[in-house]
Amino acid sequence: MAGKKQFDMETALDAAMIQFWRDGYADTSLDDLSRATGLNRSSIYSSLGDKETLFLRCLDLYAARYGEKYDDALSGAASEPVAAVRAFFDVTLERIADPGVPDGCLIAQSAMAVPVLSPSVAAHAKQALGRQLQRLRAALKAGGLTDQGAEAFAVHAAAVNQSLAVMSRAGASPAQLLAIVGVTVDALSRTSRA
Repeated sequence: MAGKKQFDMETALDAAMIQFWRDGYADTSLDDLSRATGLNRSSIYSSLGDKETLFLRCLDLYAARYGEKYDDALSGAASEPVAAVRAFFDVTLERIADPGVPDGCLIAQSAMAVPVLSPSVAAHAKQALGRQLQRLRAALKAGGLTDQGAEAFAVHAAAVNQSLAVMSRAGASPAQLLAIVGVTVDALSRTSRA
């Protein structure tokens, strides 16, 4: 149709996700989203929704994109739980090392902002964290840990994973992040043998 600007929805969502990831929900304005996506405000509203709706879509996109990678990493947990958890952390370390995306983690960043988020955005961020915990718990149970052991270690691994994102954003070196992962993987290795 003449005069109507065409855009790729996936590209616009990716650009919005990166903007939210870089500056956080509260510090991202509609003008920031307009610059990031190349869309004017009315196009953002009509095509992507209001700021909250767009953020929820971006959070879902982020969770799906990295969730698939985490699921793949943990897929071998039944036979090699320690290697699977190491692969899980490798997904995070690879994301952190990727120069094409901001430091940190959109979910961790959102979880830290829960006190100032609207109830629906806060609930969505908590659900995303909960899915990561469920993923780890199921993998560790499949790897032979007791229900109690799987629960305790899943909570620990999820906390370490989120802390990697925070530490990277605060300037921790790759060697420091690897050391953090090493301590956790060693602890799981000892737990698995016990």
